Amino acid sequence: MRHAERFLKEGNKAKITMMFRGREVIRMDRGRVLLGRFVEALKDVAVVEQQAKVEGRNMTLILAPKH
Repeated sequence: MRHAERFLKEGNKAKITMMFRGREVIRMDRGRVLLGRFVEALKDVAVVEQQAKVEGRNMTLILAPKH
């Protein structure tokens, strides 16, 4: 989270990817909750550019710096 915050403060975008392995795939709802907490923690520095999206076994979220 600190790395993402640093990138955002420098004016760059941050892409957060969660990889699910094995039986974790059936618990993707927990991953979505975790990404929600991530967004909540960085809400003063970032805005969500692309909501959490599932691509196969990966869940991706893109944050852009707040201007």
